[in-house]
Parts: sequence; C-alpha cells; structure tokens
Amino acid sequence: MKHICTWRKAVGVCLVLVGATSAFAQDWPQWRGLHGDAKVSGFVAPQAWPTALKKGWTSTLGSGVATPALVGNRLYTFTRQGDNEVIRCLDAGDGMEVWKHEYAAQKVGGAARRFGGPRSSPAVAEGKVVTSGVGGVLSCLDAATGELAWRKDPFPKVVPRFFASSSPLIVDGMVVAHLGGSGNGAIIAYDLASGNEKWRWGGEGPAYGSPTLMTVADVKQVVTLAEKSVVGVGLADGKLLWKLPFALARYNTATPIVDGQIVIYGGAGRSALSIKAARIEKQGDGFVAKELWENAEIAPMYNTPVLQGNLLFGLSNKGNLFCLNAETGKTAWTDSVQRDRRGYGSIVGTGSYLLALCGNSELVAFESSDKGYVQLAQIKVSDTPTHAYPVVAGNRIFVKDQETVTLWTLQ
Repeated sequence: MKHICTWRKAVGVCLVLVGATSAFAQDWPQWRGLHGDAKVSGFVAPQAWPTALKKGWTSTLGSGVATPALVGNRLYTFTRQGDNEVIRCLDAGDGMEVWKHEYAAQKVGGAARRFGGPRSSPAVAEGKVVTSGVGGVLSCLDAATGELAWRKDPFPKVVPRFFASSSPLIVDGMVVAHLGGSGNGAIIAYDLASGNEKWRWGGEGPAYGSPTLMTVADVKQVVTLAEKSVVGVGLADGKLLWKLPFALARYNTATPIVDGQIVIYGGAGRSALSIKAARIEKQGDGFVAKELWENAEIAPMYNTPVLQGNLLFGLSNKGNLFCLNAETGKTAWTDSVQRDRRGYGSIVGTGSYLLALCGNSELVAFESSDKGYVQLAQIKVSDTPTHAYPVVAGNRIFVKDQETVTLWTLQ
C-alpha cells in the first residue's frame, strides 16, 4: 500500500508539472496578460466557430470587475463580499478554492456605487500575488499559501473620483503602483519581498488606467496616464523622464500601448475624443517625447485597444469596434453595431483573430484585418454584465461576470 500511495503521488506531481509546462506560454499573470499587451499565444482556433461554448465550472465569488490572473493551474481572483475584499486562489481545473484571504474594504458610494467591488486586477510573479483595492490598499500575499507578506495604504481614504482602478505592476523584484487621488497621489515602487518603499514620483495623482513597461536606449521606464498627462518615469529611481499633456479624456481610463519606442494613448471626454502616438527618444542625458499623429474621429472610453502588427483594434466610446492604422493613425473601419453604449469592453489578440467581450456579455470573434469588420462568432457567455477581460488559455476561456467566474471551453 505504501508503494501504491508513493506511485500515485509521483504521478500526480508529474501531471501537475506537465500541466504547468503546457500552460506556461498561455499564462495571464497580470493586467492585460503575460506581456501587458492583451495578446495570447497558443490560442486553439476551431475549424468551425460554434454558436455556444461548453461550460466547465462556475464559482460564485462576489462582485467586482477585476480580471483574474492565471498562472499554471492556479486562478487568482479579487472580489468583494459584504464589507470585505477577498483574494482567492482557485484550482483552474475544477474551480475549487485553494486558499482565501479577506480584509475590511472601503465603502464605495456616489457615482461609483454601481461598481462596489475591486476594479484593479491581481499581479502574480516571483511567488507573490499583489492586489490594489477600491480604497488604494496594496496587499502582497504568498501565492502558494495566501499568507499576508505585507500591506500598504500610503494615502488613507484618498482615491480618485470613481475609486482606485489602476492595477499594480511587478517587475525586477518591485511592485509599482499609482496610488492616491486627485492632487494627492504618487507612483510608488515597493520591494516585492519586504514591502520597503524604493522610490516615489508625486507629480500627479492616478487616473484609471494602469502603468506599463517600456525600454528606450536600455533604460526601463514606467509609462502611465496620470490625471492630466501621459508620463514616463525611470524604473530604477522613479525620476521623471518625459511628460506630455493629456487632459482631453474626462477619466483617462485606457492603459498606454507600447510598441518599441512608440507610445499610443487615448480617451474620450464629454465633448472631445482622441487617440495619439508619440515616439520616445534619447536626447543627451535625457529623453524627449515627439508626437507622431492624432486621430480625433474615434477613441476608447472604458477599454484599452490591442495592437496586432500595425493595426490597432478597440471599442469606441459609443460601443463600436474599430480598426486604426497604427503607423498613420488613420481610421481603417468602424463596425456599425453598438455593443455597449457606455463603451465598456475588453479585446484580446490571438494572432489571426481577435476576441472582444463587452458589457452585454457576448464574446465576439472577428478577423484581424484592416479591410473591414468580418465577424466569425457571437456567443453569449453570461446572463449578467461582464466588464473584465476574458482570460484565454489554449481552448479555455475564463469569464468573470457580476458575481461569478466561469470556465468555458472552445471546441
């Protein structure tokens, strides 16, 4: 019997390792996926697109629009239940809870009360999971056990008008987060292991998009939309490297898109909209940002476009899918269907195709082309609104809706 148990354990370990290895390239460990660009590798496209997906499991976890993080065979979720924010680790295969950690959360009121749960998505790296709650509370947990490593609240009760939405970034042994509120906030880097503050840049408070990483002339930079600008600060020391004004968008909700030395950013306000591109160049001992083009015809509101090749695909503030030429900024096409009148949606690039999930809970597959909108499938994946990214891994799609997370498979 002892030998049989040992053999079963060995087989189990092997299966876990095989599963983790096969899923490595398909992990979604942070906001906008493995590389922060909302693109996935290893997508298994069907020979014929179905009219429905096969449901694997559903777990009721609580409210929130945070996209889960997938690492190997573990799914990390961040929701609200009652007065608490809850961080969970689930088995991605069956949805069973591995561990749970919860703490008292700030109450969400005013214009933001429709979304009482977390907006910020977990980041998982180096054996840690990091979350940022609606009140800007930054938590770091052991990814294997859920044990709290450290927690920070540098701006107590100070949040943007619609509460904290910016997701943390883990890079080079640090956690980088844009915290605080209007006129009183900072981009702060903490040591991932200890929680000690490494640096902060307090030039502007946060907007609602998230920081991303850029490298120019071998210098790593944190790029983000702040309250009134798009900025680049040095990853090593937090010093401001360049800055461009961008107060056009009322909320500055999109995350900047990085393509080599190019930064693409945009947003929509009450009376104006814009998508812009700038080239970041080394000049002497510093950096300069040179604007390349602007498109004032169309822009995202509550979503971030995805770049595939030289084409930029997004969802407009009116809820229409669109395609731009990323080299010129010219509009290639705009779909006539209004999928979400508020402009809520997420788009994932899979190579030859794109998958869009809007607030109407319909997963739409369409071709990656500038010749016109070609729809391949339109599949209902929930009976309640969906505002998180669909986490795509091979033929698996994890969908967070109003209260649950569901595993769907594409056959």
